[in-house]
Amino acid sequence: MDTATLLAFAAAFFVFAASPGPDNMTIVARTISGGAASGIAYGAGTVAGILIILVLAAFGLSVVAAKMAVVMAVLRYGGAAYLIWMGVTLWTAAPIVPDLQPVSGRRGLLATFATGVALNLGNPKMPLFYLALLPNVVGASLDAERLGALMLVILAVETVVIGGHVVLAGRARKLLRTPKVVRGVNRAAGGVMVGAGVAIVAAR
Repeated sequence: MDTATLLAFAAAFFVFAASPGPDNMTIVARTISGGAASGIAYGAGTVAGILIILVLAAFGLSVVAAKMAVVMAVLRYGGAAYLIWMGVTLWTAAPIVPDLQPVSGRRGLLATFATGVALNLGNPKMPLFYLALLPNVVGASLDAERLGALMLVILAVETVVIGGHVVLAGRARKLLRTPKVVRGVNRAAGGVMVGAGVAIVAAR
């Protein structure tokens, strides 16, 4: 695969990844409410889901995945329900200044990561995105070398996109110095997560 093709794929994927949507809103909300580790955990989950679907597409299984309506629905609605639950929990949580707030434990980070994976695997638009884009990038076949190159591009693009959201949200988090401000931000972030969950359920 030549450099021009990879750059074209990178540009198309960057537009897809950086566009405002539930994933990016949730990364920001999780970073503000739980710190950088929480935002990165969710972002890593979204990337894992994206790479899994890419691998399925490489083996010609994306059509099969797209037809697994029950499994996809369970992943989608289960992930959305957990996202809404996190939003409601954040909305009702007692305001704690970030400097005094405990860091998310391993179990919490794993749950956040799993939510990112589930929501992307359950996203019916993901297989369609690859089915529409990949033939124009790699032609009729996607061998191991091309697959590896595309995975590296995706990782590079997502590192920039997720890292950018986490850094900006982390700077905003540092401004939280009083319980009153923390409560307001918690409710805003919680509302964003609830809205993201509802948007995922409502999307067709």
